[in-house]
Amino acid sequence: SDAICNFVICNDSSLRSQPIIFNPDFFVEKLRHEKPEMFTELVVSNITRLIDLPGAELAQLMGEEDPKLPGANSTASGFFRSLMSLKRKEKGVVFGSPLTEEGIAQVSQLIEYLHKNLRAEGLFRVPGNSIRQQILKDALNSGTDIDLDSGEFHSNDVATLLKMFLGELPEPLLTHKHFHAHLKIADLTLFDEKGNKTSTPDKERQIEALQLLFLILPAPNRSLLKLLLDLLYQTAKKQDKNKMSAHNLALMFAPHILWPRNVTANDLQENITKLNNGVTFMIKHSQKLFKAPAYIRECARLHYLGSRAHTSKDDLDLLTSPGSKELQPLKSQKRSRLDTWHQEETQQRTEEALKELFRHVHNMPDSAKKKKLIRQFNKHPTALTPDVPTSPAPRRTRSRSFSGLIKRKVLGTPVILERKSRDATPEPERVSKENVHLLQKCGSPAHMSQAKLKSLEGRKEESCRRMRAHLLSKDSSSL
Repeated sequence: SDAICNFVICNDSSLRSQPIIFNPDFFVEKLRHEKPEMFTELVVSNITRLIDLPGAELAQLMGEEDPKLPGANSTASGFFRSLMSLKRKEKGVVFGSPLTEEGIAQVSQLIEYLHKNLRAEGLFRVPGNSIRQQILKDALNSGTDIDLDSGEFHSNDVATLLKMFLGELPEPLLTHKHFHAHLKIADLTLFDEKGNKTSTPDKERQIEALQLLFLILPAPNRSLLKLLLDLLYQTAKKQDKNKMSAHNLALMFAPHILWPRNVTANDLQENITKLNNGVTFMIKHSQKLFKAPAYIRECARLHYLGSRAHTSKDDLDLLTSPGSKELQPLKSQKRSRLDTWHQEETQQRTEEALKELFRHVHNMPDSAKKKKLIRQFNKHPTALTPDVPTSPAPRRTRSRSFSGLIKRKVLGTPVILERKSRDATPEPERVSKENVHLLQKCGSPAHMSQAKLKSLEGRKEESCRRMRAHLLSKDSSSL
């Protein structure tokens, strides 16, 4: 099933040499366009895992309630608030109108031009010429082709016009209903070893939360936001020439892309620092924010392909939600298959580990420890399935030191008999010196010949004589 994503049949020989570009977010975009409600529920459930959104703020994020914004209930109407309202009443085809693909196409000309002129000092801070800006604005509203490279316009004119376009949108680029979520993302910080909250920002969680939040932006907003943040990122990289750092750029653009409309700085006294820092963070990490998290990709891919591939975290459960009827069969089928596959894989790994352990024990020199391990394996017959060589491993010969002779002489036959009775795994008979000593201590079996018994007795007496002689020589030397 993955073949539909990895291979393209092309009959045009001129195109066959071109590299095939695969979009890892293909299924994410497919799910977003074909089943937007299901997609939104999946993404929002992950957002609430990262940030705490009370019922009202969650309903605003889902679009179920109108956003309650700072300054909305205030009766004061300052000069700046009235001026912004008057500007938005003069709607044009591009400026002052809701964001559309046509408007983005016109404004993208400004962004493309600014990419070529990022070295201008004070870019986005130094205002341009108002007359040239008005000419350029009228041309964009009318849809006229503009040659920005003709030298008629300055980069400061274009930069100021871009800010003007963003400021005249009916709502900020990041939308009103996302406002409270961005405040909560700014509060994501690390915890110390005792679980106490610190003042250090948790960058990984902030990036993940912004990735999720950007996924549920309206498509035009998300497209323009990507173009804008990429432009600001490239501008900040050349701050040695233009003197515009990421923080300076955030101060210029936060009121246009994040602040709610019809509010002033006084309405945002408590949160203005968070908002500015939030835009600074977006600019610095803009190259990571427009990629869907891996588990969202996997959930979307599972929905369309039904693969048994691994998923990360606990997000397989997020494939279905209590209110989604379409994903209920998916959960029951895919989850059961995944559980079975994991169980089989675990069982297989366990058996292979037991086989490897048994081979290691089998190759050990014969000893009491080896016998003990083999008795433990006998309790689990399934572990004794590996293919092991039939030829016995070479046995280590026991040292015939003087201390060993004394122990065997003093302990005598009962101890050897007790040890022999405890051994549950009989070993094959071998004709060796060690077996001879064991046989003479355990008693003569009935089937042994008299000649062999006499030979054993003779060897026993010979060893006793040698021991006595050694003791006598030792005692005499000590005297």
